[in-house]
Amino acid sequence: MARPSWPGEQVVAAAQAGDEASIAALVSASHPHVQRFAYALCASEDDAQDAAQEALIVLFRKVGTLRAAAALGSWMFQIVRNECIRRAKAAARRDGPAIGRPGEPTTTSVEDDVLRRLEAQRVAAAIAALPADQRCVLVMRDVQGLPGDVVARRMGLSAAAMKSRLHRARAAVRAELDGQDQ
Repeated sequence: MARPSWPGEQVVAAAQAGDEASIAALVSASHPHVQRFAYALCASEDDAQDAAQEALIVLFRKVGTLRAAAALGSWMFQIVRNECIRRAKAAARRDGPAIGRPGEPTTTSVEDDVLRRLEAQRVAAAIAALPADQRCVLVMRDVQGLPGDVVARRMGLSAAAMKSRLHRARAAVRAELDGQDQ
């Protein structure tokens, strides 16, 4: 089954201009992508659902502030990332350490859960730090799972140029993560 595509630039431009039907179409078409981002980045399913909903609300309210229609995916990824981080911090402040809670089954240790969340935050921060062209290619290819030819076409690149940007993006993320380990 083919993954749904991001809304076209005409829909984004019309939504930026305030066309209500285009805004509704934009939010509806962005939902599967935003939800996929949230499930990949948030610590829990509930947080992912809430983060996706918040991101779509931000899109609805602030689509007029988006500078370039082509940057929609990157912008939404950043909004979801920030919302997931905000929710994780709020949960940590609210819940405190989760050690020794009676009646709650534990499938993984607290340490494993914390390490997994920290790693997801590190990866998201490394992706967010990429230049926009590299981030777009990486997100479309590795997060959304789009085929290389589709990514190249959407970015207006040759297949070789898309592969080069993807390679540089992956290498930069790897270098950033390796640098944080030291």
